[in-house]
Amino acid sequence: MGGQVVARVDERDASVGPCLSPTIRVGLDLDGSLESLGNSMTDLADALVRTGEVDLVRFRSRTSSSSSSETHLSMRGLWWPLWRRSRGRSIDGLLAAVDVIHVAGLATPPTGAIPLVISVDDLRPLRAEARTHLRITQLKRAVERGAILVASSRSASHEVIAVLGVQRNRVVVVPPAVPVVDTTTSGDDLVVNITGADDLFLAIAPELIRYCNAHGSRVVALASNEVGQRIHSSGHTVEVRPRGEARAALSNAHVVMHLSDGARFPSFAIAAMSAGVPTIARATEINRELLEGAAALAANDQDLVGTLDEAWTNESRRSIMVAAGRSRAVDFAPDTAARAYLSLYHEVVRGWSS
Repeated sequence: MGGQVVARVDERDASVGPCLSPTIRVGLDLDGSLESLGNSMTDLADALVRTGEVDLVRFRSRTSSSSSSETHLSMRGLWWPLWRRSRGRSIDGLLAAVDVIHVAGLATPPTGAIPLVISVDDLRPLRAEARTHLRITQLKRAVERGAILVASSRSASHEVIAVLGVQRNRVVVVPPAVPVVDTTTSGDDLVVNITGADDLFLAIAPELIRYCNAHGSRVVALASNEVGQRIHSSGHTVEVRPRGEARAALSNAHVVMHLSDGARFPSFAIAAMSAGVPTIARATEINRELLEGAAALAANDQDLVGTLDEAWTNESRRSIMVAAGRSRAVDFAPDTAARAYLSLYHEVVRGWSS
């Protein structure tokens, strides 16, 4: 096993010294972090190539290759169930020669002579309500073999360390790539992105509907199929759209309200700010860390509707939020994420070789 990596890396302080070589060879699993706006690993892959400093080997650990640019993993279907438990055949011999492998999905395949980087963008499987310890056992097993875990925020890293009981130097911070979206030039809808906060949405939906009706608008909820069924059953006059239609919903948003339990990186909120849409969110720990000063954060759930009125009608406040949001979103663009990950890859390879 290689040496310990001690650096903490994020998009704001990702400099880790000179490169080992002009390019670094990276194996990147595209079956990784899926968001409503697209696959952030695909966006990261394209951004890494644009740096001109990476020889990239794209592969899929769970699904079939979709293009000739992706490496086909022999007998992938056989190894996948074992990789889900961080067991089975080492992936080293299934890929072209690489310096580091990066995964972000459910597969954490064993490696032999190659360091493994694992992005942990979803904290739900680590929380008690998930009713399973499979993910916890899987990640612990990978760390014991030398893997480095990547949390999407500092607050998320604290939770990962506490739940897994791993050393602090085994967890670094690099936000995922947030897909680029078109600027919203005009919009009429209140778009509510619901991730793990469906009870809250159902509780405040009547107030949101009354507010939007008074302003000639409507409430559009982005939700999972299960949550969408709950909303339909409630009888609330809300248009429910699946997550796959997030871009289309964002293109007609006047204000975005991001309702989340804090278990996932707020990609949709950041994308909304990038598109120039004033954004509201709960003042959770992760939102304070990443969105404060750019989005309007409600100190408590009862303040959400009051915060909505300011973001909806106050043109001066809206202009400030649009400018601040666009500026903040640059910190999480694919090209920014690629530079931070590139620094991390070099640091991991140095630590592994020392």
